[in-house]
Amino acid sequence: MKYCIIGGDAAGMSAAMQIVRNEKDADITVLEKGGIYSYGQCGLPYVVGGLIPSTDELIARSIETFREKYGMDARTFHEVKAIDTHSKTVSGLHTKTGKPFEVPYDKLLVATGVSPIIPKQWTGLHLQGIYPLKTIPDAENLMAGLKNVQNVTIIGGGYIGLEMAENVLRLGKKVRIIQRSNQLGNIFDGDFAPFIHEEAEKHGIELCLEEEVLGFKGDDHVQFVKTAKKDYPTDLVIVSVGVSPNTDFLKETDVALNEQGVIVVNEMMETSVEGVYAAGDCATHYHRVKKLNDHIPLGTTANKQGRIAGLNMVGVKKPFRGIVGTSIIQFMDLTLGKTGLSSREAEKLNIPFAEIKITSKSHAGYYPDPKKLEIKLTYHKETEKLLGAQIIGEEGVDKRIDVLATALYHDMDVEELADLDLAYAPPYNGSWDPIQQAARRLGK
Repeated sequence: MKYCIIGGDAAGMSAAMQIVRNEKDADITVLEKGGIYSYGQCGLPYVVGGLIPSTDELIARSIETFREKYGMDARTFHEVKAIDTHSKTVSGLHTKTGKPFEVPYDKLLVATGVSPIIPKQWTGLHLQGIYPLKTIPDAENLMAGLKNVQNVTIIGGGYIGLEMAENVLRLGKKVRIIQRSNQLGNIFDGDFAPFIHEEAEKHGIELCLEEEVLGFKGDDHVQFVKTAKKDYPTDLVIVSVGVSPNTDFLKETDVALNEQGVIVVNEMMETSVEGVYAAGDCATHYHRVKKLNDHIPLGTTANKQGRIAGLNMVGVKKPFRGIVGTSIIQFMDLTLGKTGLSSREAEKLNIPFAEIKITSKSHAGYYPDPKKLEIKLTYHKETEKLLGAQIIGEEGVDKRIDVLATALYHDMDVEELADLDLAYAPPYNGSWDPIQQAARRLGK
């Protein structure tokens, strides 16, 4: 059986390893557009900020390991331009030599990920000093650009924008964030945004909210970011306004894409074309709370979907059970955690909802140095099923958001949270965990 995998990172190589482990002498060809395999993209901001000493630390397995230990035909700088699902071939160009290639397959996995969006309507994109951050080469280019600058502007206040603000600030630079909406961290409800804004301002980050970027001005190098309100002087720009799936080469095929160009897959990671699978950031993710296909590109999901795809490609039937939309970020002294639906998302989906909001402590109040936790539970107004949760605080956010993610996965209602047998000792918790304190407010 000939297996072809397009994309040599999380989803692609998770699938490849399952094929190796489950089929003796499998013929696997991997086509990677870049020059690096299997690395932790989520660690890139921390390399830029100097917490991680080198991008080499992010590489999980070298390309030599895939070739020599696992016998894969792992290729670099092979950009796929087209697939023919009738003749079962993949074709493209070597990006260094321009030489065309064609690879036959019996089963194909598309794991091409996403690329940063750089709006084409922005003027001045030719100027030096404007950087995205998605790959190791992106990070290395950005680190070189940051060496001799002082004023950095970040466009976009989502997860990557906030992580980059923290890490650029760690380098001693002055940081400005320009955000088109009226809040940072748009996945959170508006009443949680002030906690993020206060933290940014506490650390000297300049916030420019509700501003639309029009472009850039300068000679050879960027000197100003132009918005609809004014021109902001800057030495360097980091763009983090979203991502788009790398699926243009599929638009002339029978592989179904949604309106955003994301590949539609079923629970077995199969596309609309027999023998063609997709996984990771370029594929849809079934959302267990929404009960709809969604697209929340995260490394954890990519690895899971890749594993499921690889097993199904070799005939080991295993479904992908879906996501509940869990994410977490460190932003300065705060941890921001979310799982499931925000109240804003529930309203958009026409789900009748109610909220419980409390302020609690990370551990027993009588034990030294407890930290404040802001907690919101969103639940179905009629069934009282948990719909989602948001937690912001300096300590103890991670374990609580994971408990709530597990509760969502198992379709628990709010009252059941109060019955959970959670770990308790004064350095870690109160006799009632904060999420149980919130759950006990149900109906009050």
